[in-house]
Amino acid sequence: MSSPTTPSPAAATSQERSALLVATLTSFLGPFMISSVNVALPTIQADLNLTAVQLSWVATAYLLAVTVVVLPAGKIADIFGRKKVFTAGLTIYTLASTVAAFAHSAAGLLACRAFQGVGAALFITTGMAILTSIFPPHKRGRVIGIYVAAVYVGLSVGPFVGGAMVQQFGWRSIFLIMLPLGVGSIAITLTYLRGEWVGKPGQQLDLAGSLIYTISVLTLVYGASDLPSLPGTILVVIGLAGLIAFFHQQQRTKQPLFEVSLFTTNRTFTFSSLAALLNYSATFAVTFLMSLYLQYLMGMSPRSAGTLMMIQPVVMAVFSPMAGRLSDRFEPSLLASAGMAVTVVGMLVFSQLHPSRNDLVGIGCNLVLLGFGFALFSSPNTNAIMGSVPREHYGIASGAVATMRLMGQMVSMTTATVVLALLVGHEPIGPKNFDRFLQSIQTVFLISALFCTVGVFCSLFRGRLRPSS
Repeated sequence: MSSPTTPSPAAATSQERSALLVATLTSFLGPFMISSVNVALPTIQADLNLTAVQLSWVATAYLLAVTVVVLPAGKIADIFGRKKVFTAGLTIYTLASTVAAFAHSAAGLLACRAFQGVGAALFITTGMAILTSIFPPHKRGRVIGIYVAAVYVGLSVGPFVGGAMVQQFGWRSIFLIMLPLGVGSIAITLTYLRGEWVGKPGQQLDLAGSLIYTISVLTLVYGASDLPSLPGTILVVIGLAGLIAFFHQQQRTKQPLFEVSLFTTNRTFTFSSLAALLNYSATFAVTFLMSLYLQYLMGMSPRSAGTLMMIQPVVMAVFSPMAGRLSDRFEPSLLASAGMAVTVVGMLVFSQLHPSRNDLVGIGCNLVLLGFGFALFSSPNTNAIMGSVPREHYGIASGAVATMRLMGQMVSMTTATVVLALLVGHEPIGPKNFDRFLQSIQTVFLISALFCTVGVFCSLFRGRLRPSS
């Protein structure tokens, strides 16, 4: 619910503008950092002497922390207030980013990345919920499109700016830049975002469910990174069993951490969420793999690689608002399915990468294709999820959107980690294993194409959000 008093139309418009300003500004930060770090990975590996698997954990540690925290964060925000949780997340994120700039070991950097993830989880889940609470349904698709576009602007700027900063000032500079950006975001939030938003009164945090969920996800991801060893296999099985136990525990508790009934009774919500999970499982590792491919196998500098890689998110940023507006007028499931199908084609093209072709134009064109496909999927699919639940579940649904996205991103990185561990092994990437590294990239893109193919059918099977005319 919103503040107890009903604002005048002029005040409501001002509140909408302020909420959109702070939400889009903060939605820029996480993606900017993710894409900047991906460009910096070869430099980080050389400085801290990381293996291929440790290098993948620089991205995975962040995603794992976000995934673990984002679901409880949605419930905590509904109980204590979304603005409070939003501001706390920005503070934690800014502090962790600053400390990361001074890390001198793999363990120190990974710990800071995990705390970054905790902070990001708090403002990711609340930013979307605040927007959905303030804006009426007929404006929601356009606003979500702008919000998503801000994410892609961060992804767009990150490779270019991050690559240039790494080349000129070193990889630590991309963490230091978060200090002024984070402090500025906090100041804008406290100054311009008026009011507070909470869920239904009397809610409580399910501590038992939070514990089961946290242990299960941690066990599953860590075990997957250690496959195909016996301990890794055992941990994966334990993690999967824990998630099943979590689902059943949530059905029995009076104050569930997550409304699993949304999955058992709401077909649109279920298959829209599953489509999002599959899409992000296929697409997130693209930036990670292409950054390594361009710098290790194509011999490009961080700045040049970043410039080429920014093509995909720029296309996303341009077309996401358009896709959001279209989803206000046309059936979101059809738009999202078309976007997923385009992504399948892009993944298959990248599964044929080979440095001997030296086809930078072809790589750029395929990045355009992937960017368009993902933009056509993301905003309509998010609109379908948020439009399929009642108002009192906006916080939980927003948490579900973030959870599916981050679980998918984590699956994508875990897939890349497992393939690298199997084909490259626990050793630094170098000329001696370039052939196995290339095989790893091609394998991951084939798996990603399979994920997206299944996702097309899930997207179509969700049913129509709007009645046929």
